[in-house]
Amino acid sequence: MQSLPMPSVTEFFAPVKEDLSTLSTNLKNLVGARHPILYAAAEHLFEGRGKSLRPAIVFLVSRATMIDRDITPRHRRLAEITEMIHTASLVHDDVIDTAEVRRGIPTVNHNFGNRVAILAGDFLFAQASWYLANLDNLEVVKLLSKVITDFAEGEISQSLTAFDSSFSLEDYLEKSFYKTASLMAGSAKAAGVLSGVSIAHSDLLFDFGKNLGIAFQIVDDILDFTGSTESLGKPAGSDLKQGNLTAPVLFALEEKPQLEGLIDREFSELGDLDKALALVQSSNGISRSRELAKGHIKLAVSSIEWLPSSPHKQSLIDLATYVLDRSF
Repeated sequence: MQSLPMPSVTEFFAPVKEDLSTLSTNLKNLVGARHPILYAAAEHLFEGRGKSLRPAIVFLVSRATMIDRDITPRHRRLAEITEMIHTASLVHDDVIDTAEVRRGIPTVNHNFGNRVAILAGDFLFAQASWYLANLDNLEVVKLLSKVITDFAEGEISQSLTAFDSSFSLEDYLEKSFYKTASLMAGSAKAAGVLSGVSIAHSDLLFDFGKNLGIAFQIVDDILDFTGSTESLGKPAGSDLKQGNLTAPVLFALEEKPQLEGLIDREFSELGDLDKALALVQSSNGISRSRELAKGHIKLAVSSIEWLPSSPHKQSLIDLATYVLDRSF
């Protein structure tokens, strides 16, 4: 029996398709860089941006909490700010990782050099901060400002713990929150705040984004071992090669003590990396990581049970299921 093809993530965005189309048009106008090179870099970023997952979450949460009325210009601006912050973080990540390609498209640092890439990332963070301040909502400003701090903490943590075999699962989950889940959590809660939901409900929206984001990162880390170079847009196993110890590796370390020696010597001998990859593959690390991701998805879905029934709520639930299923 032939299995059905997996739906694209964008299918779950159908209830906010028009919102996302408007966002795509607005982003380049919002950047408004006077310098041609900086504008070209920013334009390149938004043409090559991913699947608009983060602004889609903002729009879905906004509409799920405003089912009896239309969303406001502030909700729309929040979605744009969220994508600007996310894109800025990717530019800096690519410089740190010396990446030449992201999702099959040449990176900004590859096309324009590291100096322009760093400035483009800084410029996007600054523009996002400017538009954030102009929302005139102190709680939302605090939420999104914390996200930018978390990005830096996550990157520093990753740099300082490379090839550290004593890195714990708790450390990994904390780093995953900083690098990935913080933006989803902060922007989901901010959307609820702009909708005027209660403090308790806005906290649950934060929990939704947090657990969805952590699961998303865990699945990404699984795909580093199970995905193809073509589907990942980067060589499979590249995270491990850089000493980034993710959930599958941390679980494998509990079963395969010989893996620790390979990590400690930073795969310096011929064949070390291939041996390490084989050890992870032959362990229960990947299946245990899937179970870990599944637990976070269950927590995410339970966090939005209080939302009234709507196509937007259902899309958030379907999106959570998709995040988990894409690891298989």
